[in-house]
Amino acid sequence: MHDAWRNCPEGKPTGQSIDDQPLLFWLQSQIIIYMSDQSLILSAKHPAISTHALTKVYRKSDPTPALGSVSVRIASGRFTALLGASGSGKTTLLNLVAGLDQPSSGSVEVGGVDLATLHGSDMSAWRGKTVGLVFQSYCLFPTLSALENVISPMEFTGLVSKAERVHRARELLQRFGLADHCHKRPDELSGGQQQRVAIARALANDPPLVLADEPTGNLDSVAGSGVLQALREITDDGRTVVVITHDGNAAAMADAVIRLKDGRLVHAESNDHV
Repeated sequence: MHDAWRNCPEGKPTGQSIDDQPLLFWLQSQIIIYMSDQSLILSAKHPAISTHALTKVYRKSDPTPALGSVSVRIASGRFTALLGASGSGKTTLLNLVAGLDQPSSGSVEVGGVDLATLHGSDMSAWRGKTVGLVFQSYCLFPTLSALENVISPMEFTGLVSKAERVHRARELLQRFGLADHCHKRPDELSGGQQQRVAIARALANDPPLVLADEPTGNLDSVAGSGVLQALREITDDGRTVVVITHDGNAAAMADAVIRLKDGRLVHAESNDHV
């Protein structure tokens, strides 16, 4: 995993006006990339995510693609685990799907939208309403309460009316067992509680797609299991969830598993028993 996903500098942003420091703008500034190559199809009748010959090259001096001709289709409303060792390309794939990076060639479609057609503010607006992001180190505002952290994306996009924001944030926190912790700051919460706040925040604007990069990486097995179960359960809403993980439990509960090795997609399977 890239350090930009792992490390969210504490103390930034400060506890000034949420409007002055929109959450998603700050989160986007924290994310940089890495990735892999090869081509494999995981068929899906109604794909939420579809990539075709997706390629990413980072340095002209090194023509070896970080991602090379990857084709994959992920079905809507499913929990998909993306597995592989560090450096196998998982995070780059997630960044390309989220529109946080641009491919060198090939295409990415999410919900039928070709991301190559989106630029600047259009891309930001699309991401704000379409994608919820969950990070290994939570990336919560340290000086804001759990409730204020969940409200932050709604402040940024304006997709939820001001009158409804507090009510929606409380409902989401209650859903993840945090009703009694609304007014606590992140440093007053356990790691598992912080990650559940982060999941609630990812759902703030009711996105159809949630992308999580190593959401259990900083948690013990009990807390990690609870976070994975929470991510699994949000597919009951019809959402698509893609989780990068080293956790074998995620693969066991996933509807589909994609494995990467040395920058290549090497295996994809559906867990029809789930």
